[in-house]
Amino acid sequence: MASIFTKIVQGEIPCHKVAENEKFLAFLDIMPLQKGHVLVIPKKEIDYIFDIEDELLSEMILFAKEVSKKIKKAFPCNRVGMAVIGLEVPHAHIHLIPINKMDDMNFANKKLKLSHEELSEIATRIKEA
Repeated sequence: MASIFTKIVQGEIPCHKVAENEKFLAFLDIMPLQKGHVLVIPKKEIDYIFDIEDELLSEMILFAKEVSKKIKKAFPCNRVGMAVIGLEVPHAHIHLIPINKMDDMNFANKKLKLSHEELSEIATRIKEA
């Protein structure tokens, strides 16, 4: 059975896309820790990030780096933090989160509840950055 992220890649489930190429997709986390929290995934469904072939993993990190620059421009912050946890969805993904302090990236924190309109506005800000 396809993961929720594969269904997003295939267009079966909508997302707030911020960047895409032939191999990767970056979209907003719908339960973000901070405004501007983005997920970067390979379009090919691979469960564990360290099972990704070296060349594709390198390209994924470089893709995430470009997305992080847009996030930082759209949401001025000290840094854009990167986390790979990978237990919640069986599809490798990188979290990119604008942070000003370490606790901004604490996954135990309460998630933001943003409307569809707020998420659309955030995605537009990042895309246009």
